[in-house]
Amino acid sequence: MSALVSINKLSKFYQRGSEKVQVLQELDLEIQQGDFLALMGPSGSGKSTLLNLIGGLDRPSSGSLHVDGKDIAALDESALSKWRSSNIGFVFQMYNLLPVLSAEKNVELPLLLTSLSASERTKRARAALQLVGLGDRGKHKPRELSGGQEQRVGIARAIVSDPKLLLCDEPTGDLDRKSGDEILDLLQALNQQQGKTIIMVTHDPRAAERAKRVLHLDKGQLVREVA
Repeated sequence: MSALVSINKLSKFYQRGSEKVQVLQELDLEIQQGDFLALMGPSGSGKSTLLNLIGGLDRPSSGSLHVDGKDIAALDESALSKWRSSNIGFVFQMYNLLPVLSAEKNVELPLLLTSLSASERTKRARAALQLVGLGDRGKHKPRELSGGQEQRVGIARAIVSDPKLLLCDEPTGDLDRKSGDEILDLLQALNQQQGKTIIMVTHDPRAAERAKRVLHLDKGQLVREVA
């Protein structure tokens, strides 16, 4: 079976004045459909950069990156945006919700890029909120929700378009332990019951324990794998 994510000799560097800053160095990695992978490593090791490359938010300097058989680095910006909206769900540490919109409208946002009718968008947003346990909070605005509830809204927004891949960048980093555990329970359920493939960047070993696999990055290279 071909991997959902296939990475071969992937490198990324940035130019800072006359200095070339190497973030990722000839990385090789395969991620199968249905995997739940935790990426760990010190700050500056390249974890978030790798996540952004897989999600099409950044482009590699060299090497190849295929998601579901598609060479996403070869897509122009318009095609890449369209591909992201239907294939990738992002979950951020700080939730990134729009404070003026209700939970339901925040969840609906990714669907505005589709051809779905307004009634179908609303139906899907409500179903996603129901799935994350917030079916009764759709009309609430972010300020009326707890941090854990805000992150659930963020996850509902990430899954509303039924993406192939969930990319989570420190999803519990801004939460207390109880709320963080509830979010990890939800991610595990999405992986095990809904079959979602998840890549999660985390500094928290307890969060990483929830994944099926843990990979460690250091100075832009995979250094070891923990069973």
